[in-house]
Amino acid sequence: MKALITGITGQDGSYLAEWLLEKGYKVYGMVRRSSTENFERINHIKDDVELVQADLLDELSLIKTLESIQPDEIYNLAAMSFVPTSWSQPVLTGEFTAIGVTRLLEAARHICLKSKFYQASSSEMFGKVREVPQTELTPFHPRSPYAVSKVYGHYITVNYRESYDMFAVSGILFNHESPRRGKEFVTRKITDGVARIKLGLSRELRLGNLESERDWGYAGDYVKAMWMMLQQDNPEDYVIATGKSHSVRQFLKASFDCVGLDWEEYVVQDPRFIRPAEVDHLIGDAAKAKKQLGWEPEISFEELVRRMVEADLDRWNSFRG
Repeated sequence: MKALITGITGQDGSYLAEWLLEKGYKVYGMVRRSSTENFERINHIKDDVELVQADLLDELSLIKTLESIQPDEIYNLAAMSFVPTSWSQPVLTGEFTAIGVTRLLEAARHICLKSKFYQASSSEMFGKVREVPQTELTPFHPRSPYAVSKVYGHYITVNYRESYDMFAVSGILFNHESPRRGKEFVTRKITDGVARIKLGLSRELRLGNLESERDWGYAGDYVKAMWMMLQQDNPEDYVIATGKSHSVRQFLKASFDCVGLDWEEYVVQDPRFIRPAEVDHLIGDAAKAKKQLGWEPEISFEELVRRMVEADLDRWNSFRG
């Protein structure tokens, strides 16, 4: 089996590549041409995957890539994925995260119609939620350019499935974290800050809204659900979530507890980090995935936080020699 992963150098892409390699796949990773390459997350498997240069902004490069690989499965994980950046770069976010999906689907339709296609949808699409918890049938109310772009990507995937009989599915994944999460995301910003404070490298941690609640799971668990969706007889969309929500405040406390410190002594709320339109409470109902895929999250919230804090402590200790 051959699989193509866009966004292979990201958090999810690296875990998915590991999972597919364990399953015996030939894994191809799509990367953009860049003057500075960042392969940190896949350095340990770089010799086991084949990297190909292509770009979601350039349909011809996608066509050539699919022609040469003829993949059995396509996982579209690439996106402009950091919500705050989508406010400062809304047009570019739309090009990558919305129109980019269409370019890849259109290329697949012409080159490898029978390939199975996975689109990375997001719980951010629910935005100003209409019901709690959120299911596959909950209406979307996106609250950022990123979320709006993800809604487009979601529905264009549905459209190609229904119009061209493609095996194309979307996984509506709720927040999923790991030690490989980028430092710009609040969870990693917290655990990295905790490690720096514990080691005497910093005195404070500045954050925005502490009351936002998210359904946080472990990325390594969630990529398995992506693969499971493509092993089904019929293409369907699934919510992937733990069904438990925690506030940023609770994430803070759990992180500082790992190193025996009181978070209130170090955290400063900074209005610069408040979103123009906030998403207050996301919590998913993954009953369909549990019933039809047999998927269950394995890593608890507390274990996730502990792993992230310990990984950041190890990183900073290694930097200090």
